[in-house]
Amino acid sequence: MDNVIEIRGIIRDFKLGQETVHVLKGIDLEIERGEYVAIMGPSGSGKSTLMNLLGCLDTPTGGSYILNGSDVSTMTDDELAEIRNKEIGFVFQTFNLLPRTTALDNVALPMIYAGTSKANRNKRAAEVLTDVGLADRMDHKPNQLSGGQRQRVAVGRALVNKPSIILADEPTGNLDSKTSVEIMSLFDDIHASGNTVILVTHEEDIAAHAHRIIRLRDGIIESDIKR
Repeated sequence: MDNVIEIRGIIRDFKLGQETVHVLKGIDLEIERGEYVAIMGPSGSGKSTLMNLLGCLDTPTGGSYILNGSDVSTMTDDELAEIRNKEIGFVFQTFNLLPRTTALDNVALPMIYAGTSKANRNKRAAEVLTDVGLADRMDHKPNQLSGGQRQRVAVGRALVNKPSIILADEPTGNLDSKTSVEIMSLFDDIHASGNTVILVTHEEDIAAHAHRIIRLRDGIIESDIKR
């Protein structure tokens, strides 16, 4: 079995004044390379905290996290930043694009941190934008694009470094239903081409695209169903 993610006994506590809030209460989770997983749960279930840990945006209070063979639970901030850039492609609900920068340069951004030359950055960014259906929009800035096109740019940016996992947080949260269908079809294609995709969502119809649905409640995994 080729696991891209192995989590053992992950705990995440937060201090609020004198109180300690136990958000994740000992989670065990394995995700195989090439899986398509949705993480669901009501507000306060711990799904955003889990996503931040999976995305190396945060470190656990206890437990271990092996990502693609590296133990990230004990890494420094600098090491985490490097792993994030190399191993994880993020897609956020709010797109998080640089407003005064073209689609091509937004997509190329992670490669600057990776030290890729400008010529290679532009070549790869153009390839990815073509893959997500924006070959004719490369020189457009975000304010010249529709919401769906902006999310396609964000998906392109997530794919550009060929990461181990694509992590999408409510990727259709700011889109109308027709555009949501288009973006989810794009995620289906990304998964079909061999990528590991993890969606965090509270919408059942979005989660239905995944082949495995993990539901959290009160900081523990309530159910984990493969379909």
